[in-house]
Amino acid sequence: MRKQKKEEESSIYKNIESIGSTIKDAASLPFEVGQAIHKEMSEFIQKASAPLRTEFRPRDLLQIIVGASILAIPVGFTQETWDLGHTMHTKNVIILGILSIIFIGMFVYYNYYRGKLKKNFGEFTKRVLSTYIFSLLVVAGLLTIIEVAPWHTDMVIAIKRVILTTFPASMSAVVADTIK
Repeated sequence: MRKQKKEEESSIYKNIESIGSTIKDAASLPFEVGQAIHKEMSEFIQKASAPLRTEFRPRDLLQIIVGASILAIPVGFTQETWDLGHTMHTKNVIILGILSIIFIGMFVYYNYYRGKLKKNFGEFTKRVLSTYIFSLLVVAGLLTIIEVAPWHTDMVIAIKRVILTTFPASMSAVVADTIK
């Protein structure tokens, strides 16, 4: 008799939910049913807790522009950045640009597309590239306005300065894009 009762108790899924120190809900269900419900609820909560932003809206563009400006202004106005754009090898500047895109991609992946990349790869790519390109345009515009991007006399130096300044600007742009 005791053995049968223990077997019945082990085949019952017991779940007690609490909020803080208050018991919210208590349930006893057959083990298989309880496991299935627990699995479904866990998946639902996981999906609901990570918002998926697949659309690129005008609001997102505005956030990227403002975010890129946050670090483009202080970095773009420094003599060190202008000198570095003049002396740094082109290969290293290109590597820095690629690193910038990789960092944006990692940030976007871990904030929006973790576990959902296969279905949304096109949207992921669009968000990463648009963040970098709009950051690049903000920086190019800023450096042109303050006349440190010599587009007509030395385009290579102008491009180097823009890419160097876009590195921190794109990081602040992608962070600003997460603001709701």
